[in-house]
Amino acid sequence: MIASHARLWRFCVAPMMERTDRHCRYFHRLLTKRTRLYTEMLTAGAVIHGDRARLLGFDPFEHPVALQLGGSDVRDVREAAKIGADLGYDEINLNVGCPSDRVQSGRFGACLMAEPERVADCVATMKAAVTVPITVKCRLGIDAQDTEESLDRFVDRVVAAGADALIVHARKAWLDGLSPRENRDVPPLDHGRVYRLKARLPKVPIVINGGIADIADAAKHLEHVDGVMLGRAAYERPDLLLAVDPEIFGEPAPATDAREAIERLMPYIDRALASGARLHDVTRHVLGLFNGRPGARAFRRHLSTEAIRPGADAAALRDALAKVLDASIDTARNAAA
Repeated sequence: MIASHARLWRFCVAPMMERTDRHCRYFHRLLTKRTRLYTEMLTAGAVIHGDRARLLGFDPFEHPVALQLGGSDVRDVREAAKIGADLGYDEINLNVGCPSDRVQSGRFGACLMAEPERVADCVATMKAAVTVPITVKCRLGIDAQDTEESLDRFVDRVVAAGADALIVHARKAWLDGLSPRENRDVPPLDHGRVYRLKARLPKVPIVINGGIADIADAAKHLEHVDGVMLGRAAYERPDLLLAVDPEIFGEPAPATDAREAIERLMPYIDRALASGARLHDVTRHVLGLFNGRPGARAFRRHLSTEAIRPGADAAALRDALAKVLDASIDTARNAAA
């Protein structure tokens, strides 16, 4: 049964703290209809006791969208998963990959790689509480673990507990000696280990994450695994998401180019501002859209200064877009001269 769901995770944008909020996800959905989107990691306690409208609210346009939870208490993750499913999230994902000190002190994130039984218990109790898929995002291992033996043991246990898919960041996490930022780049990538995991478990959807630069790179990984997940590349260069639907799914993109995506974002900005958001809350997620193109620097500079001003509205984004268009016209004229 789970093998038939594998295409659900064919292309995903990773959950990223302070990045993949509801405004970011709405913008990404304007660029790709088929990509699976994820919330920032939310602790089970925050989901249960926090401001649910602020933390968990999302626009129906974002579907398919998954809620990523952090936690290790069986009762808490069960309750949080049920809250997420009742609110309409399409998937509940358990974070077993974040290496931050705050996460370790709360006994969740990557430190749980050392506790496969606890993770399995969390998966099983969430599966019993909801009907949407339950997935786990993990690392290859932590610290001195043998990534062959320990990863197999971990994955076998959580799959037996009912996990519908595994998202594997193809690096170890070093909890002793590296900062969270260093853990994103310093531990070497080992994509081959994820390929071997998939070969051993052909019926289990396996998604690969870590060091994937663009859509062409993603397509190569899809020769070995069921899905790919991009993080920083998708956030810092969101225009690459325009290629996902045509190149990964064989379907037209929802926008013909980055300019059209910005135009389609304008009504959302008006609604967000009317609901109490600031312009910068939305536009900070579009700053990389024109990277590498004439006018990109002027676009970023204008938004970085104007969007934070009190009362700033969509006109600031239109003015920033005009700088890109003007630069493109100048470039074309110079080329023709």
